[in-house]
Amino acid sequence: MASLTKTRKTNRQRFYAAGTALAVAGLLVSGGFKIAADYKAAEAILEQTDLSVSNVVLDRNDRLLRAFLSADEKWRLPVELDAIDPIYFKLLIAYEDRRFREHSGVDLRALVRAGVQLASRGRVVSGGSTLTMQVARLLSEEGTRSLAAKYHQVLKAIALEDALSKDEILALYALRAPFGGNLEGIRAASLIWFGKEPSRLTLAEAALLVALPQSPEGRRPDRSPKAARNARDRVLDVAAATGVASLDEIAAAKRERLPVSWRKMPQHAPHKSRQVVAANPARSVHHLTLDLELQKSLESLASKRVGKLGRKVSMAIVVADHTSSEILAAVGSPGLHDRARQGHVDMTEAVRSPGSTLKPYIYGLAFEDRIALPESLIQDRPVDFDGYRPTNFDQGYQGAITVRHALQQSLNTPAVQLLDTVGPARLMARMKRAGLSPDLPGQDAAGLAIGLGGVGVSLMDLVRLYAGLAELGRPVDLHFSRDGESETTKSSVNRQQSRPFLSEAAAWQVVDILSGLPQPQAAKAQAVAYKTGTSYGYRDAWSVGFDGQHVVGVWVGRPDGSPVSGQTGAESASPILFEVFQRIGSARVALPQRPDGVADLVTAELPIPLQRARIDARASPNQHDQTFKIMFPPDNAVLELAGTSSRSAADQLVIKLQGGKLPFVILENGKPVSGMGKAYSRQFHFVPTGPGVTSLAVIDRVGNAATVRLDIRSIGG
Repeated sequence: MASLTKTRKTNRQRFYAAGTALAVAGLLVSGGFKIAADYKAAEAILEQTDLSVSNVVLDRNDRLLRAFLSADEKWRLPVELDAIDPIYFKLLIAYEDRRFREHSGVDLRALVRAGVQLASRGRVVSGGSTLTMQVARLLSEEGTRSLAAKYHQVLKAIALEDALSKDEILALYALRAPFGGNLEGIRAASLIWFGKEPSRLTLAEAALLVALPQSPEGRRPDRSPKAARNARDRVLDVAAATGVASLDEIAAAKRERLPVSWRKMPQHAPHKSRQVVAANPARSVHHLTLDLELQKSLESLASKRVGKLGRKVSMAIVVADHTSSEILAAVGSPGLHDRARQGHVDMTEAVRSPGSTLKPYIYGLAFEDRIALPESLIQDRPVDFDGYRPTNFDQGYQGAITVRHALQQSLNTPAVQLLDTVGPARLMARMKRAGLSPDLPGQDAAGLAIGLGGVGVSLMDLVRLYAGLAELGRPVDLHFSRDGESETTKSSVNRQQSRPFLSEAAAWQVVDILSGLPQPQAAKAQAVAYKTGTSYGYRDAWSVGFDGQHVVGVWVGRPDGSPVSGQTGAESASPILFEVFQRIGSARVALPQRPDGVADLVTAELPIPLQRARIDARASPNQHDQTFKIMFPPDNAVLELAGTSSRSAADQLVIKLQGGKLPFVILENGKPVSGMGKAYSRQFHFVPTGPGVTSLAVIDRVGNAATVRLDIRSIGG
């Protein structure tokens, strides 16, 4: 009986053992299936590596011009590993994960050590998370406080290690690590905290960037400098213990000051940057032809100069290399956020009246058609073209002068006489061949007024046109993008259509005339060929010029199109033009040499038919109305002046007269203007006594009077 009982007990034990074994095996199998399923799910983390990043715009040397917030409102700038100082990664691995290069995503030794320290001391002494596990947490944006969360983080880390190289994992960390506020990634952090790219970091800077992600808000150096310093110094202590840096280097790094403020992200060339990003938002990195240093210099120049021109006056500058067709700088306004000047408006693209800046192309067509040569004579006189009666800027006339002198003095009546002969439609056609899209008011047929600014063009148009003139009539397709063809960043020049818009000889003759203008700040005579322009009513002031390599355009005015009293291209825009050339470099590239077959003759040596311009004689000077009157400002005009106490140029009112006998006496509200005396020109300036309704009267030598009523308003300088 005992033997039978023992046998039964043994069988039960075997049965229980077998059952237990089967249960354990079942658990292991089911656990294995669960782990396999969880790992499969963890692999989905790889889909999260394609992150939304900030659009960045780079200059011609791949330096940052401007960055934009990512789709999720973060400063998360794309960055390559080789663009980060190696000292950062040395410190990062030494402090966060010394066995990063050896483990497969999970460091069991570190996990055991962290667990033992937690059990023995009752608090966290060291973390067990590897850099790969931290990347997994950053990508999934999930907490890891529970064991289940830590379990999933381990699986995701292993999945990352299986799919990516160690350097790719480091790149993800460098892109996603948090640094306070909406800063993510080392590049954004370096720009905001240190004002520079992370390619050259000091030991102290690199240590701070290693310390911040563990508590990005608690260690922000602008808010918690003590906590930031302590955290940085702990990283430096680890660097000393692991031999990453010497004790002397560590001591020097600990003495280095922390950043004290949140810097602004670079925002250079804001208008062109915005333009390329809007044209291709899917591209994360945009490459422009602009030069960062020149762009910064000209933005500073615009901001400085515009402060002297009135509160609402804006400015735009374009610089291009006409030999390579690349735009090197484009300043759309003095300040993007300047509301008074409507700084958000890109005035390099705004369509405005070009004033006299199209005159050189009228003369070029006349030279090409052998209607005149530079030394031909032409009459500067009153003219009447079926009721169109242009006058010169100063309301005076010079009689018989050379065509060269007429263009250099920017006289209106000779230019209109030549345009009437060559034809306005031909001028428009040649402008279009040069790559422009001129805007005619109401889409009317081109008339003679286009020669004096009666057509809309942009500053970019004019720079393109003068770039072609600098290339002796060859259309130049200016562009500012290095990322291939784009309608947004290219002109309308058809690359298949390479026909010149002026003959080489005619273009050179125009260049020769324009290079004979006064050369302020130029190293030598004829260094720069340029032309100024002032639109009707002093709304736009222009100056466009070039040497043998660079072409520069400057516009000054108000974005809303209201007049700026006393503003002219010569006085407001040309000084800026020559300062721009100085900032490009003091040495000028020589203008093109005289082409073969272009003679250098004085008037008397010209063929008899060309000694005088062969213009149509349909304009009758006898019909011209020379009634004495004030041409500008018009009666009942509302004028805004700076209203400064210094009574500077910004406070001056321009008066333009027609007819009358010199000299003139000026009365304001019936009284002679104090300290002004008599005026011996049909154009002069005076400073009103103050804001309010003013009656202005001008009396000529024989007693004829012209009057206007004005509403003078102060804009407060």
